[in-house]
Amino acid sequence: MKPATAASAVKVQVALGPAYQVLEFEASTRTAADAAAAIGCTVAQIAKSLVFRAETSGRAVLVVASGVNRVDEAKVGAILGEKISRADADFVRLKTGFAIGGVPPLAHAEPSPTLIDDALFAFAEIWAAAGTPNAVFRLTPDDLLRLTGGIRASIAR
Repeated sequence: MKPATAASAVKVQVALGPAYQVLEFEASTRTAADAAAAIGCTVAQIAKSLVFRAETSGRAVLVVASGVNRVDEAKVGAILGEKISRADADFVRLKTGFAIGGVPPLAHAEPSPTLIDDALFAFAEIWAAAGTPNAVFRLTPDDLLRLTGGIRASIAR
């Protein structure tokens, strides 16, 4: 592991500021399981960023979920007041500026509503993607809430 050097990871580091450190790993951190193995934490401590498309407005919706949880799209839709569906790779890149597998919870090209999985608050520290498929950063669930301006919600199936 080393400090961020890839352009997308450096972009996340700049957005985070000096209080956090974006780390790049030799191994992939693309999936929650890959990230947990590289970091040495549990899969549940991985804050995976999932981008959905709101069906009526067409806006991006970011859901940050625990790595072990599946998102209940009906719950998210009820909170937002409109149905959502999975976004394709082109939509994710257009709305966030990042490719699937490295989408961080912040520094997106366009702001979007953000929901944060209640389950993440069971941990003192969590890890989130930082712009590339092998970059992550450590933070607390409360930091995540503050940095994203998100809403804490029960969104797991």
